[in-house]
Amino acid sequence: MKQSTSRTVRSLAALGAATLVLAACGPDTSGGDGDAQEDVDVSGVEPADEITFWTNHPGGSADVENELIAQFTDETGIEVNVVTSGANYEETSQRFQTAQGSAEVDVVVLSDATWFPNYLNGSLVAVDGLMEEAGVDTSGYVEALYEDYQYEGSHYGVPYARSTPLFYYNVDHYEEAGIEAPPETWDEVAEVSEQLMDAGVANSAFSFPPQDEYPAWWMANIVWGYGGAWSDEWDFSPVSSDATIEALEFAQEATNSWASVSSGNPADDFSAGATSQIVQSTGSLGGILDSASFEVGTAFLPGGPAAEGETPTGGAGLMIASDSTPERQLAAAMFAGFMGNPDSTAAFSAATGYVPVHQDADMSDVYAETPQFQTAVEQLERARVQDFARLFVPGGDLELSQTLQRILTSDVDVAEEMQRVEEELQSLYDSDVASEVEG
Repeated sequence: MKQSTSRTVRSLAALGAATLVLAACGPDTSGGDGDAQEDVDVSGVEPADEITFWTNHPGGSADVENELIAQFTDETGIEVNVVTSGANYEETSQRFQTAQGSAEVDVVVLSDATWFPNYLNGSLVAVDGLMEEAGVDTSGYVEALYEDYQYEGSHYGVPYARSTPLFYYNVDHYEEAGIEAPPETWDEVAEVSEQLMDAGVANSAFSFPPQDEYPAWWMANIVWGYGGAWSDEWDFSPVSSDATIEALEFAQEATNSWASVSSGNPADDFSAGATSQIVQSTGSLGGILDSASFEVGTAFLPGGPAAEGETPTGGAGLMIASDSTPERQLAAAMFAGFMGNPDSTAAFSAATGYVPVHQDADMSDVYAETPQFQTAVEQLERARVQDFARLFVPGGDLELSQTLQRILTSDVDVAEEMQRVEEELQSLYDSDVASEVEG
């Protein structure tokens, strides 16, 4: 099947250059270097011969996970018990939080929006010393991705299933509607979407995600494009600003004409040809290319009147449980390092579409055959750190996502909704975070 991309593809070597300049994308809430939490003392400890790995198999990665785990066991002799810990990141995080002291788990997949609450409740251990003892050179990770897990001088995870959102479009629908190139701004998205609706090529020209598909993640792109934000560090007033309201009113109006809200995963609607355009994680790329019967195009996220298409990074990392024993924690560090080494992350990326997390991963053959994989690499030049309201406020992402669902599926007053969100975010911060970051 022929594939296309809207940008000139670069060599894989661009991955290191593009991402290393984005080190600021790693959120640092410490206000300074801070005092690193003491690492687990594993001096003289032998790694356990068995560990338990909790995963939701991000991006439909169960098969490639099992392949890599088999290779790890062959190499080290360490058996890995795989537990499907939930259908998504939220379920995994909730199960992990409630399992402390009552279930055996050594290493767990946690997302950008769920690891920090687990840090706050003491469920995670700093990995710096463990990774060093396990012989893992963490300087090999793409710096912007590794630094996402830093807090007060220590890292609480390593990158694993990392991604950016991409703009996907049905090239066949574009050709039928006489559209020559993907849109570069949201105003242009509206224009081409009207053309697509007039051409009658699909039920919907664009599909927004439902509440349980993390709309607050990629819809930050629309909000940033209008000059708004979910927050400015711990200041939550931007979420109810005129710019944020204008951006969300644009989205709400779109659902009254050329856009819809998917009832499930928008990628399924897109692959079935029911909608012509979506914004979706690169982690969905492999599945979309496998299931779509049409030519799939990918492009940068659109820009807005205040900024070009800024993109959030996202996805998940591997974290080590504080309840685990030192022997199992050391084995877990070895496992986490193996899953992120150049060969493993290249295989994982090729199978899923997630961005390779190691600078030395060789994806050149894959990118030559499937140039859509390269779009995410080039788009990293536009990456922007996510807002604290979504990343670091327990319940913040859920509050934003539920509110976006109401805005996109009803005629609620956007300004009133976002004023309520500001108050709720402040309340969540005061009750769950303030004593930690201000103490």
